Amino acid sequence: MRKFVINDRLLILPFNEPASELAILMNGERAAPLAMHLTEVIEGVIGSTAAEMQLSVIQDLERELAALAGRDPNDEIIVYRDNLYFDREFFTYFLTEARRTGKPCQAVLPANDAAWQKYSIPLSSLVEESDDDGAFFRVDLYYFPKGWASREEWVNLRVPSGYTEKGYYNVPDGMSNLKVDVLVENHEIQREQDLTHYLTARSCVPIQSWVHLFNASIVLGVFSRGNRFEEQIGNHNLLSLKILMRAILEQRQIIQSSPLVRVGRNCDIDPTAVILGPTTIGDNCKIGPGVVIDNCAIGDNVTIANNCHLMLSVVGNNCFLPFRAALFMTLMMDNSIVAQNTCLQMCVIGRNSFIGAGTTFTDFNLLPSPLKAIDAYGEMSAVRQPVIGGGVGHNVRIGAGMVIYPARMIESDVILVPSPERRIISKSITYDMSDHITYPRRISQLHHRLYPRRVTMDEDQLLEEW
Repeated sequence: MRKFVINDRLLILPFNEPASELAILMNGERAAPLAMHLTEVIEGVIGSTAAEMQLSVIQDLERELAALAGRDPNDEIIVYRDNLYFDREFFTYFLTEARRTGKPCQAVLPANDAAWQKYSIPLSSLVEESDDDGAFFRVDLYYFPKGWASREEWVNLRVPSGYTEKGYYNVPDGMSNLKVDVLVENHEIQREQDLTHYLTARSCVPIQSWVHLFNASIVLGVFSRGNRFEEQIGNHNLLSLKILMRAILEQRQIIQSSPLVRVGRNCDIDPTAVILGPTTIGDNCKIGPGVVIDNCAIGDNVTIANNCHLMLSVVGNNCFLPFRAALFMTLMMDNSIVAQNTCLQMCVIGRNSFIGAGTTFTDFNLLPSPLKAIDAYGEMSAVRQPVIGGGVGHNVRIGAGMVIYPARMIESDVILVPSPERRIISKSITYDMSDHITYPRRISQLHHRLYPRRVTMDEDQLLEEW
C-alpha cells in the first residue's frame, strides 16, 4: 500500500505553527507531534511505508501518480491531510469498511453523531452536505483500491464515533443555568450547559483551533481511553480476572495495579504518591510525596514535586511541576514549567513556556454568554461547550498570581508581568500586547520572538464581552 499526505500550512493560534508540528496525545500514551502520531497510527495498521510526494489538494494525486515512473499507478493508496487527528480505532474502521466496498472512499462524519457535533465540527472549516443517507461532513481521509479514480466514483463512507455519554462533574442547575434561554443583544439564545462528555470508541478531529487540540488529547483522548478500558473490563470476564489476580499479587488496589499503571525505566516514585489508572508514565520521571495522578499520560524526564494533583491530563517530555501545582483536563507540551500553587483547568500549554506561581486559569463563564475561540477562518466562534480553559502558545512567560478568564488565549512569545493594572486577563493577549516590548530595547531584545504569525489579527474581536 502507498501513502500520500496533503500538506496543511494553516498556522494554529496561539502557537503560530501548523497542526502537524503541535503535540497531541499519541497512541493513548504520550504527547508527540501530530505528524508522528499519524505515521504511527497508519503504519501500525498497514505496515511500514514511506510517504510519497506531498500534495496540496487531493486532485494533485492524479498528476503525481502519472509522473512517478516505475510505479504501478493501480496500487492501493491511502491519502490523508496532515492536520486531521484520528486514532487507530477510527483508521482501522475506515480502512476495513473501505476495503469491503472495493471502491474509492472518502471518510465522512455523520451529522447526527453527538460527539462529532460537539468536538469536531465547531471552529472547523467542515461543511455540511447530504446524500440519500442523510447529512454528513467530509474529512480528508481517502482510500483508493486501484490508483486514482474520478470524483464520481467515490463513496462517502460514514464513520460513527460510537460515543457513550458520561457526566464528569455536577453543578447545581441554578448556578450552571442548565437549559435556560437568555437574552443577548435582543437575541434569545440557549446556553449549552449540559455538563457531560461524549466519550468515543473512535476519535477524529480536524486540528484548526487550539480547542481542537484539547478535544483530541483530553476528551477524545485520555478521557475516552479510560471509558474504553472500563467497557473492555465489563465485557471480558477473563481480562477482569487477570487484572484482579495481578492486583492481588502486587498487593495493590485494582485501579493502581501494573496493567492499569504503566511506568517506564529509571523512575523514582515516592511510596506515598497515589497513581490511578489507566495512566502511563515515561522514562526517568520523578514523582514526589503526596502526588495524586488520575488517568494521565506523562512523558519522559518529567518531575512532579510534592502534593501536585493531575487528573485527565497529558504532560509532555522534560516538564516540571513544583509543589502543589494542579492540572485538570490539561495538555502540557514539552519543556514547560507550571510553578507552585497554580491551577490549570481544561487548558492547552505550548512548548518552552512558564506559568508563574499562584496563577489560575478559570474555565466556567460566570455570566450566561457563550464561550468563544478563534476558528479556522480567524473569526471568533462559539466553542459549544459550557466550560473551557485557556490556550497558551510557545515560549510564553506568565508571572505569578495572575487570573485568566475562560477561553482566552495568549500568543507565542508573550511575556505577562503582574502589576496592579494587569492581574486579571479578561481578553486574549497577542504578541503586540506583550509587556516586554514596552521595556527599553536593550532589555526587550533579550526575549527573542521565535514564532511570528503570518497574518494580522483584529484585536477587537478578542475582547470577550459579558
